[in-house]
Amino acid sequence: MADTMVRTARYRLCPSAVQAETMAQFAGVCRLVYNIALEQRRDWYRQFKIATGKNISFYSQAKELKDLRASVDWIGAAPHCAQVQALWDLDDAFQRFFRGKNGYPSPRRKGENDSFRIPGKEFHSPIRNLPNTRYAEVRLPKLGWCKFRLSRPLPIDRKLIEATVVLDALGWHICLVFRVSSVATAKLDGHIGIDRGVANTLSLSDGTFASQPVARLDALARRSKTHQKRLSRQKRGSNRSAMTRRMLAKTRAKIARVRKHWNHEQSTRIAAGFGTVVMEALKTGTMTRSAKGTIEAPGVNVRQKAGLNRSILEHGWHQFERLLAYKLDAAGGRLIRVDPAYTSQTCSACGSIAKTHRKSQAVFECSDCGHAAHADTNAALNILRAGEQPASRGAVRPSVKREPSEERPQ
Repeated sequence: MADTMVRTARYRLCPSAVQAETMAQFAGVCRLVYNIALEQRRDWYRQFKIATGKNISFYSQAKELKDLRASVDWIGAAPHCAQVQALWDLDDAFQRFFRGKNGYPSPRRKGENDSFRIPGKEFHSPIRNLPNTRYAEVRLPKLGWCKFRLSRPLPIDRKLIEATVVLDALGWHICLVFRVSSVATAKLDGHIGIDRGVANTLSLSDGTFASQPVARLDALARRSKTHQKRLSRQKRGSNRSAMTRRMLAKTRAKIARVRKHWNHEQSTRIAAGFGTVVMEALKTGTMTRSAKGTIEAPGVNVRQKAGLNRSILEHGWHQFERLLAYKLDAAGGRLIRVDPAYTSQTCSACGSIAKTHRKSQAVFECSDCGHAAHADTNAALNILRAGEQPASRGAVRPSVKREPSEERPQ
C-alpha cells in the first residue's frame, strides 16, 4: 500500500447572495450548538451525573442534538453533520484541557468563529472543474453547487476527507483536506544554512538574500494606519465606525496573506533545492516578550524592545520554519535546528569569537585573521557548520496532528 499524506488547500468561494446568507445561518447554528453544549458541560454536569450516573460526553450530547433539531425548525434546517462536528470540536477541546495542553474552552463568538465543517463522507462527486475557466465547483450539503476560484491545481490522486467553510475579512473561503499518495522523490544532497533577521528576512550560506516584498507591505501598513486614525475619531457604535472596522480588518488580512504567500514561495524553493537545511533553534515567543518589567523592577528601553518585537513578528520567522519543515519532510529532506549562541560573533574562517568582530548590522570583520564578509552571510555559514557537527544535530519533523474527521464518530 502506497504511503499517503494529508494536505490542505484553501480557495476563495464565490457564492451567490442566497448561498452566502445560508452559509452565515449555518455558521451561526453551529456556533450556537457549540455554546449550548459548552454551557451544559460547565453548569449542569453535576445534575446530569446525579440523574444518570454518568458524565456528559460527546455521545450523550449527540443524542440530545436529535431532539433539539426536531423541536427547533431553524436548527434542523442546518446540516446535521456540521453540528455534530461542532460537538466533536468541543469534546476535543475538553480532552486537551484535561491533558493540560490547552486552557478551558471558551464560547465561540460571531465575527471570530464564522465557520462550519463537513466530513468527507457527505460528499458525492464533490468537485468538478468548470471548462475553460479558472474556477471549479464543490457540492455542499443543503447548499448545492458552490463556485470557487481555482487559484492552485487540485491534487490528481486525491480523497476528500473534510471541507471547512469559513468567513474572514476577505470573504468566504473553503479549506479542502485531501489524503493524497506520497510521491517518492530522489533525496537531494545540497546543504544550506539560513540566518533569519530583520534587515534581511532570510540570509543563506551561499551568499544570497531574500526579503519580504517591502513596497507592498509598507503600502498596506500605511493604509492600515490611516484606517486606525480614522477609527479613533469616529463615534463608537456608529455605522461609519463599523465600516472603518471592516476596512481595517480587510487590510490586516491582506498583510497576513502577502506575508504567508511569500513564506510559501521561499520555503518551496528551498525545499526543492536542498536536502538538508540548518536553522537556528529560535524561541520566537520568548524573544518577543515585553520588556516593561514590573512596578518593583521596571524594564529599560521598553519602546525600543517593542519595536524590535513588532519587526520580528512581522517577518513571520516561525511561520516560515513551520512551512519549510513539512515541505522538507514531504520531499525526503530534513531540517536541523542548532543552538543560536554566538553565531553572529564567530568568524566563519578562523572560529574566533568576539563582539568586536561585528562592526555594524551588515559588516563583519574578524580582528584576528582579517576575514571580512556580510554579517548575515557569516552567521549563516556558522549555522551550517554547527549543523554538520554530530553533537549539534537534531532533525526536526512536523508536529503530529490529530487526524481529520475521516475517523471521527458521526
